[in-house]
Amino acid sequence: MNAESVDVTAGLGGFLAFFLLAVALYFLMRNMNARLRRMSYREEQEAKAAGQEPPDDEPGSSGRQGGLSDGPDLG
Repeated sequence: MNAESVDVTAGLGGFLAFFLLAVALYFLMRNMNARLRRMSYREEQEAKAAGQEPPDDEPGSSGRQGGLSDGPDLG
């Protein structure tokens, strides 16, 4: 048997494993985004109920609105 003519591939099993991992990742990210949106909404509602001003962050915005006090104290 000639070793140079043998092809070794992942085949159908490798494709199915990769595809299932990708589908699971999609559903995990979707669930995480829904939970983060719900948490922001609840925070806003609690602030309104307490008579405070809601946080500056909008539920759909990305990133934090930070000031000088954010981050570690390096000094």
